[in-house]
Amino acid sequence: MHLDRGSYMPPTRDQIHSLALEFPILEKQNWLIHLHYIHKDYEACKAVIKEQLRETQGLCEYALYVQALIFRLEGNIQDSLELFQTCAVLSPQCADNLKQVARSLFLLGKHKAATEVYNEAAKLNQKDWEICHNLGVCYIYLKQFNKARDQLHHALHLNRHDLTYIMLGKIHLLEGNLDKAIEIYKKAVEFSPENTELLTTLGLLYLQLGIYQKAFEYLGNALTYDPTNYKAISCLKRANYLAPFDWKILYNLGLVHLTMQQYASAFHFLSAAINFQPKMAELYMLLAVALTNLEDTENAKRAYAEAVHLDKCNPLVNLNYAVLLYNQGQKREALAQYQEMEKKVNLLKDSSSLEFDSEMVEVAQKLGAALHVGEALVWTKPAKDSRSQHRTTSASKAACFQQPLGSNQALGQAMSSAAAYRKLPSERGEGREKEERNIDE
Repeated sequence: MHLDRGSYMPPTRDQIHSLALEFPILEKQNWLIHLHYIHKDYEACKAVIKEQLRETQGLCEYALYVQALIFRLEGNIQDSLELFQTCAVLSPQCADNLKQVARSLFLLGKHKAATEVYNEAAKLNQKDWEICHNLGVCYIYLKQFNKARDQLHHALHLNRHDLTYIMLGKIHLLEGNLDKAIEIYKKAVEFSPENTELLTTLGLLYLQLGIYQKAFEYLGNALTYDPTNYKAISCLKRANYLAPFDWKILYNLGLVHLTMQQYASAFHFLSAAINFQPKMAELYMLLAVALTNLEDTENAKRAYAEAVHLDKCNPLVNLNYAVLLYNQGQKREALAQYQEMEKKVNLLKDSSSLEFDSEMVEVAQKLGAALHVGEALVWTKPAKDSRSQHRTTSASKAACFQQPLGSNQALGQAMSSAAAYRKLPSERGEGREKEERNIDE
């Protein structure tokens, strides 16, 4: 009997006793080896394996297999190889044993030998995408790029995986064909749109080609899913170096630093963006968020006032401003901004089917309760996934919203709402060192 190496429900005490009596000696402790291994109790696992191999004179395939896996985890690749080879001798028709032999050879840098064993495994199982993928990787190391391409394409035909796309793209990069690499990575992003490695790689490739618009589009999207993606941030800063007058790059760098709570840096990039795009209300709103967190309240108010003056249909501008005014004890002014927000919300509800960001709804409802208003304001159902739904804050269907990077803008606006709301309904002293900034300079 050969136990499934996948997960299973542990047997009861009575079942264990019954199974121990029924199992042939070669297999009777496989269940216990498996249990210790999946719980990562490797010392206990090795003790049971040692006993099992002693009782079976070293002929228990499962015990040998798990011992080889543990050796590999411990970095003892040569010993793992020898044990997997023994398993392959015990069960020569088992493709999995051959795959593990090939994997150990690959880890030892024996790529040619690994390809030979993978090819033998492929004869036993022609539908295993992993064999094709790993064969492709081995051929890359052997610089046999045509064979590598064939195997990776076959792997994708059997089962699509991000890593296979990445390796296929790397072949084109090694051959110096950036256009082909971009084509592959774009297909990969269509398959896996939230993979930050793919998005960052695409952004970097466009950066190398000098196509800055596309570069920061993909880099910005990478940061949407992982705001601490330092490679993407570094690429965006390089894009800014190469295109210092592109306000959209500055805009996204401002968003990134707001998300990372680096407010002084956010102020720097957003101020620079405003110099090139002085009529965009959202830039002033985000600048106000940065100033609020730098405890420069007066300049934050000026930034919000300019945002309100420029904006015609984004309720988040008025909401954030209302929160700041409320925190400063200016309830009459806060109420005026809240009422302006209500008007914009009602206009949007009447003119489109957009769903409001759930965070924005929560903030507005709490502020309305604090101001003793807002009971009559009815919101549409909040979006469950802010990255996959159309949102009022990103305003993808509202003509008066400017949207340089769609989803990234939505991230920044939702984040800004949270940043501005941190003190509602009572003041909280954070003890940050105040940094004076003047938005008029």
